[in-house]
Amino acid sequence: MNQANVKVSFYLKKSDADADGNCPVMAKLNVGKYSEAAFSVKMKVPQSRWASGRASGKSMAAKEINNRLDEIRAMALGIYAEQSAVRDGVTAEEVKGILLGMASGQETLLGYFRRFISNFEKRVGVNRTAGSLRAYRNAYNHIGRFLQVRYKLSDIPFSALDRSFIDKYDLYLRTERHLAPRTIINLTVQLKTIVGEAIADGIITTYPFAGYEPVRSKNEQKYLTAEELQRIMTTPLHRQTLYHVRDMFLFSCYTGIPYGDMRLLTKQNLSLAEDGTWWIKSARQKTKIEFEIPLLDLPLRILEKYRDAAPGDRLLPMYCNSMLNLYLKEIARLCHIDRPLVFHMARHTYATEITLSHGVPLETVSKMLGHSQIETTQIYAKVTDDKIDADTKALNRKNSERFSVVI
Repeated sequence: MNQANVKVSFYLKKSDADADGNCPVMAKLNVGKYSEAAFSVKMKVPQSRWASGRASGKSMAAKEINNRLDEIRAMALGIYAEQSAVRDGVTAEEVKGILLGMASGQETLLGYFRRFISNFEKRVGVNRTAGSLRAYRNAYNHIGRFLQVRYKLSDIPFSALDRSFIDKYDLYLRTERHLAPRTIINLTVQLKTIVGEAIADGIITTYPFAGYEPVRSKNEQKYLTAEELQRIMTTPLHRQTLYHVRDMFLFSCYTGIPYGDMRLLTKQNLSLAEDGTWWIKSARQKTKIEFEIPLLDLPLRILEKYRDAAPGDRLLPMYCNSMLNLYLKEIARLCHIDRPLVFHMARHTYATEITLSHGVPLETVSKMLGHSQIETTQIYAKVTDDKIDADTKALNRKNSERFSVVI
């Protein structure tokens, strides 16, 4: 059934006129020939100021009433289009129920999202970052534009949020906004967070993302292999600036500390254990979760090389992140690494090539990276083929020692 089968009309309920002759305005929904529903739009108009289903005259009051009637019509048509896209037999009563939910103050998606952002703002600098706040505001704006473009609506009730909506939003981001798969995943994850909060608050009980899988880009290797890392460590770079950038990158490769935390490290973050091991102890700027990392020989040598080179009591002299990434691309060319080299790859390299591939348990890596959930660590730490091969051979040796069988 197409949208031409839906009609929204307005009339006065003259039998309920008040002493001044003002009559309640009623809306009538017709879906096809046999499905009909009527309801009050909570406004009154004098019978003398009503003509052809609209308030007559050029007064401000008449304009406000007609604008509201246009809005109700658009909402009804939008709700019908959304519901009929995923199932047949949508009735006028069903459209009326959703529409009245919106009109009666039922919790709406963008209204709830705005309150979430307002509460998030208060936590920035405590356990949330300004960057994450910008990401949620961006996600809010994308959903707002989607509602306007796809449904001609300024908001929808949570009761209308279903799998159909999610699929259409994904398609809109891919085909009309032309966003990359990784960006779409980020935007849908932010929407999932809002939905999860609403479920926790008891606003909705069904999970609209059930069965939804975003289109993913071809897996891009985000860590350096041992051979690539060795090339970065040994290739002549010919410029002091590039050696400086290389050293900062290697420090992150061998500690897993990201740029945002690395630039804030001070001498107070260094600690010497009783066994003579130097540790860096700090907390993630992003989440305030504490992390502790024993320093290997290479980062210790880098600290010694740049001792007192940074202002104040900072441990390392850092360029801005964009400059680091610019110079890293030059280093990649010199080292014949034919993929984009950015500073954050160092953290992935630490998780995968420096720790996990050499037998450090995932739980330990998670603690050193300052992750609150081990699932986050699994995103960083990829199990390499070499690691699988080594583990399988080790398992085979152990089993050979423990069991013997005659075949």
